[in-house]
Amino acid sequence: MSELIEQVEQQFDAVPTKEEPTRSLALVQADTARFELAQREAKLLGASSLVPKQYQGNVADVVVAMNMASRMNADPLMVMQSLHIIHGKPGWSAQFLIATFNACGRFSTIRYEFSEKKDACTAVTTELATGAEIRGPEVSLEMAKAEGWSTKAGSKWKTMAELMLRYRAAAFLIRTTAPEIGLGLYTTDELKDVNDAS
Repeated sequence: MSELIEQVEQQFDAVPTKEEPTRSLALVQADTARFELAQREAKLLGASSLVPKQYQGNVADVVVAMNMASRMNADPLMVMQSLHIIHGKPGWSAQFLIATFNACGRFSTIRYEFSEKKDACTAVTTELATGAEIRGPEVSLEMAKAEGWSTKAGSKWKTMAELMLRYRAAAFLIRTTAPEIGLGLYTTDELKDVNDAS
């Protein structure tokens, strides 16, 4: 008999009270208010001539950029200036990705180690909480050639090899160490190289 009473009590406890629907309704109303506020902010930002043309008058894309900025604790205008669509895929400028990593407070500023011939580069950082050194994958001009990055027409690998080595080494380090910082996106340079090379 006591088991039956216990089962009935458990079923009674599982029935929602009057407070729960009220609380759920309040959450829905709060979410709706936040969504409407985001749309108003996006409309205002999209009306500015300071945002890139792809965002001007495009409330939906501005809301997405604002959401990404919120998750990254970044300024929405910075995100819009640094997020580019390459072959239908979003990608960060390498400078923005590096700056975001350097400013996150979890790692030391990225430093770059070059081979003796300056034809290979490794991005290196230190995890501040543990003091552990973290080395990203090495990037070389031989790799750029083998992957087809440097052999395509107009490639920056031909004219700015040292800069491209730094950018790619940093992107590899960030993606293998803290991919959440860039929300898992590639850099625009990587998207151009991969799509143009294939």
